[in-house]
Amino acid sequence: MCGRFVVSYTYDELMHFLGETFQIFDLDLDINLPRYNIAPGQKVLAVLSDGEEYRAGTLKWGLVPHWAKDESIGFRMINARSETIDTKASFKEPLRSKRCVILADGFYEWKREGDKKRPMYIHLEGKKMFLFAGLWSTYRREDGSKLHTTTIITTKANELMSDLHDRMPVILTLDQAKEWLNPATTNTLRLKQLLWQYPSDKMAYYEVSPIVNSWKNDTPACVEPVEQANEVMS
Repeated sequence: MCGRFVVSYTYDELMHFLGETFQIFDLDLDINLPRYNIAPGQKVLAVLSDGEEYRAGTLKWGLVPHWAKDESIGFRMINARSETIDTKASFKEPLRSKRCVILADGFYEWKREGDKKRPMYIHLEGKKMFLFAGLWSTYRREDGSKLHTTTIITTKANELMSDLHDRMPVILTLDQAKEWLNPATTNTLRLKQLLWQYPSDKMAYYEVSPIVNSWKNDTPACVEPVEQANEVMS
């Protein structure tokens, strides 16, 4: 699964990335950057496409289908399994027409050892920005206001991640992301073929402080290796 992640980029670094990858040069953000402990129910950075141009903005993490009776369902929809994404009522329609990618440069998973769980920080080579495959939806509240939400798609864990969990978020290459975002890509089989494991040899992880266990802690200390944090304290 994916329950916490990181965007450690500053606004300027983010704009450089968006300009280079998606030709997005203007962004009115309603989220503070950097973020070191993004949790469900909070705003996340996402990129969408209308087939002609890309646009970036924020979505609330936890998908609320347009037909939902209560928006609290979103807290049970932070992830969508790639294997059943085309059969589940909550995800079938977004798969056809509401696909997005969610920006991150790291995420957390907890390694279970007996009755304890140790937090690990997972990142790509060079700790560079990457793209989660996602779906989005718009829910209209009773007062007429709109709520735009998203979910992160997961798949079976690769060799590296299987040491921590049996699932992992789908991380797309840039070419895969552009195909995923393209509204003209409508073949379900092809879309599901994009939702596979990112190569283990291009990923790494290390242990971090248990301060990440609380979403209220959102500081650079969250991503410091345990050894480094201990040296500072000693």
